[in-house]
Amino acid sequence: MTPNVFFTGGPEDWARYETPLRDALAAEGIAARVSPDCPDPAAVDYLVFLPGTVSDFTPFTRARAVLSLWAGVETITGNPTLTQPLARMVDDSLTEGMVEYVTGHVLRHHLGIDGFIGATRWEKAVPPLARDRRVTVLGLGELGSACATALAALRFDVAGWSRRPRRIAGITCLSGQEGLQQALERAEILVLLLPRTPETEDILNPQSIAALPPGAVVINPGRGALIDEAALLAALDDGHLGHATLDTFRTEPLPADHPFWQHPRVTVTPHIAAETRPETASRVIAANIRRAEAGAPLLYRVDRAAGY
Repeated sequence: MTPNVFFTGGPEDWARYETPLRDALAAEGIAARVSPDCPDPAAVDYLVFLPGTVSDFTPFTRARAVLSLWAGVETITGNPTLTQPLARMVDDSLTEGMVEYVTGHVLRHHLGIDGFIGATRWEKAVPPLARDRRVTVLGLGELGSACATALAALRFDVAGWSRRPRRIAGITCLSGQEGLQQALERAEILVLLLPRTPETEDILNPQSIAALPPGAVVINPGRGALIDEAALLAALDDGHLGHATLDTFRTEPLPADHPFWQHPRVTVTPHIAAETRPETASRVIAANIRRAEAGAPLLYRVDRAAGY
């Protein structure tokens, strides 16, 4: 039977994904019917899912999987109507983009590049070597471990923290509440790459910010809800934090009147650190449909209890 694949995005998303998705399915030998239209939800076998589209999965009684195009799935894991298996997006291009973003901004802050842009006087400010700069990555999943490893390869002194114990060559791996305190206390540059869960929301709060060294820099390409925004702004205002480079926010696009835009110690980037790219993401989707059709386990299936 030819599977029916429902692409849940709108016309603009479909225009970007139609050809790559059809090509990827053909390359996997799958003769599927793929459409952004869904006249009969009960006839759908797979949903290629973009957050913010379908909210009630009850009518999709035949669906064998919901295949997300985003790495983050926090907006869907708690949906009580979602009884179908859910797979998140894990794609090498997402990882590459995140590694480039994180290493670029860590190097920017490590070298003090902002201080030289627009300079009009000869003032030497020699940074330490990378081996003398302590960087902490909160979150050691696919993206966090890749970023930590890349920074260690540049000889930064890197520690990582995760909820569950991890072992990564060249990284000081910490876990648990005591480990979190140690991770924060050493973080001259802090990178947030945790998923959003009830346990991680507002993990950067007045208490955890106070544990950071004076002048620490925060880089958040993870999730906006990881940060207590009022606490972050207060720490930037009083000088305890040196700078915050933020790529994700509780409300996106970031409202024009948000104080982050005008703050001299905040850099806003418009959620560009790890963008899903249609050509490579479509191959991941097609591979999962092939596996499901063959009765094999889905790649990157979400643990609904853990939230990722």
